[in-house]
Amino acid sequence: MTSTRHAGDALFFFLSWGFFMAGPFVGIDVSKDHLDVALRPGQPFRVPNDPAGHAALVARLAPLSPALVVMEATGGLELPALAALAAAGMPAAAVNPRQAKDFAGATNRLAKTDRIDAEGLAHFAEAIRPEPRPLPGPEQRALDALVTRRRQLVEMRVMESNRLSACADAAVRAAIERHLAWLDAEIGDADRLLGEAIRQSPAWREKDDLLRSIPGIGPQASRTLLGAVPELGTLSGAKVAALAGLAPYADDSGQRRGRRHVRGGRVEVRRALYLAALSARRFCAPLKDFADRLAEAGKKAKVVLVAVARKLLVIANAILKTGMPWKAELAAAR
Repeated sequence: MTSTRHAGDALFFFLSWGFFMAGPFVGIDVSKDHLDVALRPGQPFRVPNDPAGHAALVARLAPLSPALVVMEATGGLELPALAALAAAGMPAAAVNPRQAKDFAGATNRLAKTDRIDAEGLAHFAEAIRPEPRPLPGPEQRALDALVTRRRQLVEMRVMESNRLSACADAAVRAAIERHLAWLDAEIGDADRLLGEAIRQSPAWREKDDLLRSIPGIGPQASRTLLGAVPELGTLSGAKVAALAGLAPYADDSGQRRGRRHVRGGRVEVRRALYLAALSARRFCAPLKDFADRLAEAGKKAKVVLVAVARKLLVIANAILKTGMPWKAELAAAR
């Protein structure tokens, strides 16, 4: 018994030492001007959010061989630092800010400063250990930026159209109409640039052709998938559905069985696939049959459309993975 206990203690010490030797967990709070860095274990520090600061960050972290570096996805401010860490071979992940906020609340971090946020992210890295993902290349980021810009222009056009319908003043209506004309021209330019970017890349052109072979997937849905889901075709269907926020989550407690719901993920992808599902639900026989079965089982119309959107994404993932275009029987198998 004593020898067994000693062996267990030795194993625990060995594993603990190995865990320690793996390096600290690092959290980085990103702002426009600086990066606040927290380490578990280790002393916090701050560097500028510029090329010199990124070089200093790598120089400070590289000798420590960090187990994982985590920062929030902040709309692009984090990308240069992520790129510098990736180039240095350090495992890094940009996580959804909502996840970090929920974790901070669960661990009773009520105060908020840049340093506290960095400490919370380091704790998140140690406790949750999100999977590091390769940083998209420059061409991928450029395509995603074009897709995002087009979406922003369309959203602005919708807002201006709503204002026009509610405006009675002639001078203001004229100004809104001029802005709408400008937005239409900008949306046209964005479409042209997206088309050129895809035509100039043999890999993207092939993927675009494969995606557009799927009923309901048109140019905008295909470009959104290419730009915003670079992982498409490399993950399982369940994982890619979770990335897009189309994986259903349970809401049960005791004997209560709540409605399943979707949340999180990449909103622009979910929106594009929802619109694609509206078409596929009506005109694609296998997906129409699938939707009809759900409706006959008592599912609400929106639930049915979300299920069709999820199936479209899973099919798109399989098509890019195999390199085989749409076949009707593929829908029944997914």
